[in-house]
Amino acid sequence: MNLDALRETAVDSSHTQRKIIHIDMDSFFASVEIRDNPAYATVPLAIGGKSQHRGVLSTCNYIAREYGLHSAMPVFKAKQLCPELVIVPGRMSVYVEVSKKLREIFNRYTHLVEPLSLDEAFLDVTDCELFQGSATFIAQDIRRAIEEELNLTASAGVSYCKFLAKIASDENKPNGQCVISPEQAMEFISQLPLKKIPGVGKVGQQNLAEKGLFNCHDIAQYPEQKLLAEFGKLGQSLLAYSKGIDNRQVQPNRERKSVAVEHTFEHNLLSEAQCVSYLQQYYQELLLRVEKHLDKKRITKLGVKVKFSDFVIKSTERKYTQLNESIFEQLLHQLIEANPNKPIRLLGLSVGLADKANEHPIQLSLIDE
Repeated sequence: MNLDALRETAVDSSHTQRKIIHIDMDSFFASVEIRDNPAYATVPLAIGGKSQHRGVLSTCNYIAREYGLHSAMPVFKAKQLCPELVIVPGRMSVYVEVSKKLREIFNRYTHLVEPLSLDEAFLDVTDCELFQGSATFIAQDIRRAIEEELNLTASAGVSYCKFLAKIASDENKPNGQCVISPEQAMEFISQLPLKKIPGVGKVGQQNLAEKGLFNCHDIAQYPEQKLLAEFGKLGQSLLAYSKGIDNRQVQPNRERKSVAVEHTFEHNLLSEAQCVSYLQQYYQELLLRVEKHLDKKRITKLGVKVKFSDFVIKSTERKYTQLNESIFEQLLHQLIEANPNKPIRLLGLSVGLADKANEHPIQLSLIDE
């Protein structure tokens, strides 16, 4: 959206008639483990790496978070802060199955479902006639169904756009819900800290703070051309969000040309060993995601993407016809070696797919042994 379009668009325009829900499961991996082993309910619990020396936490329950534990924390440091911490390796196949059941629940309300990961999704319920079209009641009923059928809790955000729905889902966690109506939007947005906006990391916060920009009200008061010149794409996004504008559509699954798994870390990773520990976890998730597409698709390439703490994104890929964890590790090493001493805030693995129409007659296995 260009600057003129931003000036002409108001928060009360027709796009505010949409009804968007963001569902985010509460401490998903840990909650599944607690559900299946109730003894974990009263102890600090983390899903993490196998190695005391190079492993990192993937996630942890709310009890563990009270000790200061968080995702991407090295296991040895977590144990120092919380000696009684229980660490389990995680069961990705179970999490994927639960995620499928979540998707089935979502599809009862709308087919406009955009999964963001195993445990969160956007739903466009604009045309849903249940509860007389009330997105608030629809979100409550989705959360009820999740709790009754899966014995898990979820938080929900409800608004007229994806940006606000996602932020709202974090307002009353865990097991809560927040609604931001078009009438409430500008008051809510004006006080919104920039650090809560997706895409604004620690470095971005520092750069914005140096200009006296701490919340969306500050953005609205800042000269527009200066904001765009100094912050580029980020400035354009912040300018739109500060005006309550986010016209992105909820996009259901399209035909796949690739499958990817990527996550932004709450705290930057500082070593290659930490990255490899996460890569090994993401590889298992990727394996399960790719498998369901191989009846019609074939693997053509493997790729790794890294976003560094300065928001520079680097990626590399290699032509390959099977999944191979060591290839991903080699690609990661290349990126880190070419960018030494740079903390990493995001890691992603991807697989390129193509139709089987022109596939070589030799049968290929999913995994390169």
